[in-house]
Amino acid sequence: MEHVDVGAFLLAFAVALLGAKVFGDLVERIGQPSVLGELLAGVVLGPSALGLVPLSEGVFLLSEIGVVLLLFEVGLATNLDELIRVGGPALAVALVGMILPFAGGYAVTAALGYETLTAIFVGAALTATSIGITARVLSELGALKTREGQIILGAAVVDDVLGLIILAIVGKVAESGALEVGATLRSAAVSILFLIAAVVVGLPLARRLVGVVGNSNVRGILVASSVAFALLVAWAAKKADSAPIVGAFAAGTALARTNRRHDIEEALRPVVDLFAPIFFVFVGAQVDVRLLNPAVAENRPALGLGIALAAVGFAGKFLAGFCAWGRIRRPFIGAGMVPRGEVGLIFASLGLATKALPERVFVAVLVAVFATTFVAPPLLKALRPRASA
Repeated sequence: MEHVDVGAFLLAFAVALLGAKVFGDLVERIGQPSVLGELLAGVVLGPSALGLVPLSEGVFLLSEIGVVLLLFEVGLATNLDELIRVGGPALAVALVGMILPFAGGYAVTAALGYETLTAIFVGAALTATSIGITARVLSELGALKTREGQIILGAAVVDDVLGLIILAIVGKVAESGALEVGATLRSAAVSILFLIAAVVVGLPLARRLVGVVGNSNVRGILVASSVAFALLVAWAAKKADSAPIVGAFAAGTALARTNRRHDIEEALRPVVDLFAPIFFVFVGAQVDVRLLNPAVAENRPALGLGIALAAVGFAGKFLAGFCAWGRIRRPFIGAGMVPRGEVGLIFASLGLATKALPERVFVAVLVAVFATTFVAPPLLKALRPRASA
């Protein structure tokens, strides 16, 4: 068996977890989402700064578990019936809000001479909306139940679903190292079909699972069985050449339609709180702080790219809000679609891991994710509908 330094692993786990919570609390005190603090914790504690959180295989595996559980939780919180009822405005906002940022990110990156695969990854990283960050801000503003709030949440859920499919596609392209139309279409079909099949087949399995374990008195059996179910569906997604997080999301949507949904959500929350921050810390730890210094001439193109990506990413999502119809405040909807948050980071992390994103471009994408996530909460507060003020 390969030797593992258990002591170093335990220390890294402890430091990453505590650092994520401390930095998360600090940024929340200034009105920003905790995910930004978790990213900053990774930057500060990572190899290029304090060196307390190494980019080791053990920490990487913890981060992978974290992102799978995170997408499982997102799926569990997704009500497919409510998503369908939101209707046309949310779908229009979601589609335009994906097309415009993707086109803008791709065009800017390609114009600077980067390879097609890199430009695709950058464009894809700008497509998703952070439903977690947006929902949290809407709740604080009392705007969740407004028509604008419902359209934003519906569009964000559609973004998440389509984003997972895009992630599976670009991941496949990254593995092959080239953009092949046939392979791309096959990957898209596999991801869509797997997601549908996982939900359709997973629903009766989820109900059966809940029925079997629901009568047991074994401590933690409901959450343990649910997490195991998510991991197995994630494994099946990987075997089907899709992304594991697509499987985790599908498992969550299946369990969301059972009568124990809220019990599972409540029991799952502390598990996600334990592992998901490690993913964001790991992403932050991959940032070389030396690349953020504008005084170094070699860093300026990447920082300039990050600012440009933040601009096109913001514009694409904000303009998408004007595609909704009815008596609504369209700028508020556009503002709600702006933050990238955790989903954009998942794209960036995959791009770096597969070498599709050079290190400096990875930093540029993180700059864009940070900027759009920081600007969204104050913008939503300024543009909130009068009825919820």
